[in-house]
Order: sequence, then structure tokens, then C-alpha cells
Amino acid sequence: MYSSSRVFALVVCFAAMVLSPSAISAGTLKITSTPPGATVDLDGVVVGKTPYHVKYPGGYFHRTVTIYGSMLQHPMRVRISLQGYLTKEMLLTDGPMERVNTTGKVREQYYLLKSDHFDFALERVETALTGAPETSAGAAGHAVPRRELSAEEIVRRASPAVVLLRGAQVQGTGFLITDTGVIATNAHVVRDQSRLLAVLSPGVDRPARIVYVDADLDFALVKIDGDGLPHLVLAGLARVSPGQSVVAIGNPGAGMPNSVTKGIVSAVGPKPELGGGTWIQTDAAVNPGNSGGPLLNASGEVIGINTARAVAGPAGTAVSGIGFALSSADMLRVLRRFYPAVSVEKLSAPSAAEDAAGSVRISSDPDGAEITVDGKFVGTTPSTLRLLAGPHDVEVKAKGCRPWRRTLEVLKDSEASLKATLEPEN
Repeated sequence: MYSSSRVFALVVCFAAMVLSPSAISAGTLKITSTPPGATVDLDGVVVGKTPYHVKYPGGYFHRTVTIYGSMLQHPMRVRISLQGYLTKEMLLTDGPMERVNTTGKVREQYYLLKSDHFDFALERVETALTGAPETSAGAAGHAVPRRELSAEEIVRRASPAVVLLRGAQVQGTGFLITDTGVIATNAHVVRDQSRLLAVLSPGVDRPARIVYVDADLDFALVKIDGDGLPHLVLAGLARVSPGQSVVAIGNPGAGMPNSVTKGIVSAVGPKPELGGGTWIQTDAAVNPGNSGGPLLNASGEVIGINTARAVAGPAGTAVSGIGFALSSADMLRVLRRFYPAVSVEKLSAPSAAEDAAGSVRISSDPDGAEITVDGKFVGTTPSTLRLLAGPHDVEVKAKGCRPWRRTLEVLKDSEASLKATLEPEN
């Protein structure tokens, strides 16, 4: 038998989810594409194919008016992919916004979906990613010997291919990798920028569009119109070793365009806190605005994309002379998807786990609870998700109820079901 206090708590739990005005006025988010059949990835989790429909509380689409109204408490990003077409990525939400009480004190922050229908016109790879990147590997995949250049000569040759990228809120760097206007840069430089401009030299700027953002690496491709443009040669990991001299070129916000710094390779290896891939540590100065620019070896070849710098060590101790570049080997692995002829001395193979996945149906009592997988919001119950093989942390939560958490081991080609029975907070 339930006590009167527990019965009251259960009523509150159900009222928050079932009786709220925003739950009653639930809306449907629609994601479509031309052509259809594209994979839909919400916040890093595959949820279905286009046309895709999912019901959300009304408070995800418009401001709620009651204290029980469900609100979206995190941004949402969608990724649309289809074999033979360029991947599209978009931030679906505006925010954060603030809900305040009658005294003007902020109660909580929330986000709103920009629309209830997002339609994507997919572009074929060959229409955007034209030309061909040049690498320092020969036909057999072995390094072609190149003479070392002075720092002045490296800069003289490379600078015309380095561009300043300007968006509505950000400024960064990129560099041309084909003579047809394909530009490599960091994903964090261009992501979510609706309007982008590439400045090739003072007084010469061109509209640019984002044609690819990698889901796992901080890497993106941008396209401008052009032909016969200067571009840089890409090298593989076999041409990178600690102690060798390097030059970084970029557009730091507090400096002049195409600023140059010089240093050495300090270390090469993984840096999980920065993300996947192989990272090159360097003492060449890397500052905000340098992101997306090339890290060049003594032959003037690109060995990395300048991405981040360390500003504090353990216990907040100050550090200097520590910058990181995503290795060109990772960039070449991505480029090989679009340019099969690309060859390098050492190309890391994709993990076999990338193709291993299973499906999981997640439901709850009551329905309409939020699902997060590995810390990322993926939808509301009931939902069927496709997850990569391996362990995943699943959380189901609703207003007025205690979060329900489980660790799930997903096997290749498996089908599993989880049902969360939500209990009141008190």
C-alpha cells in the first residue's frame, strides 16, 4: 500500500508529464531530405532515416506558460548523411533563453526548436569537392624526397593559399587544398555559420559555403568558386617526428593577417581530451584565430591543422609554448572518402567498430520522458535507436521523477529493449 505522501508524489510526477499544457499540445518535428532515405543523427546518435518524424512536448517549440511545461534544456544538432552525397549538419535550436519568476530571478535556461520542419537538399560529392588534393607520396605510397626550405621561402610559397574565414560570430583560418577552391579548416571555426566569407588577400574576398563537417574530428571542408588557385601539398605521419622545425600560419584576432610563428614538433600521439585522431604538439605560438591554419614542415608541406593551445596545467598552473595541431594523416583519411586516388605514406584504417551496431528500443512508464545516451540527448520515449557496438550509458528522466540510469552493452546486429519505470522524486 502506498502512503498518502507517496500517492501525492506520484500524482505530481504524472501531472508534470501528462497534464501539463505543453504535453497536451505536443508537436511533431519533421526532418526530410531530397533525395530521401538519408541517415538522421541527432546529437551523435543515429535515430532513423528521412523522412523522419518524432513527437516532442509543445514547450520544445514555443515558450511554456506554466511551471509544469516541459522545456528543452540543451541545444540539438542534426546530421544528415547519404552515400554519394555531402553530409549536412545544422543546429536546430535557438538559445539559451531564460525563464524568470515574478521577482525577476532566473529559474532556468532552455532552448527552442527553430522550426517544426527541416528540409535538406543534398548535394552530390562530385559537384562540390572538385579537383584533387596533392600529397607528398608517390604512386607507390612512399614519400617523395623534397629539399628543405628557409622559413622565409616556406612563408612566401604557402601564404597565397592561406585564407581568412569570417562568419557572423567567429573568425578563423583555412587553407586551399585544391586549385578549384576546396578549403580545409577546423569544424569549430565554421560550424553553425549561416554566412561565411573567405578572404584570399587584402581586397579579395569570396562567398564560401560549408560542404563537409566531420562528426568525430575537429575538421571541415569549405568551398569557394575558382580555378587555378594556389594550394598546399599534404604530408602524412611518416614525415612528422619530434624535434623537426615547423611553421604555423594563421589569422590571430589580435594580430595581423597571415601571421607567422616558428617552432618545433614537441610530441606526436593521441590527446583524448581534445578528441579523436593523432595530435601534433608544437611550441610554435597558436592563438585564437589561428585555428584551421596549416602547420608546415621544413619542405613547406602541411603536416597538421592548428587547432588548440594549452593555457593551464594541473591545479591551474600557467603554461606556455604548448599548442596542438590535428595531424594531416587524419585529414587525409577523411579526404580519401571523397578522393579515392589520395595516397599517403601512412594512413590509419577506420575502426572495425564503425560498421558494428545494434538497435535498442527504449520506453518508459509514463511515456514522453527524455532519453540521453552517453550524455547526449537523443529523443523521448518510446524511441528505437541504432547504437555502435560497445558499452553505452543510458539515462531516462522526466520532470518530478528520479532519473533512471543503466549501462547497456550493445552487440553487433543485436536488438534489445529497455523499459524505464520512473519513480517520484520524494
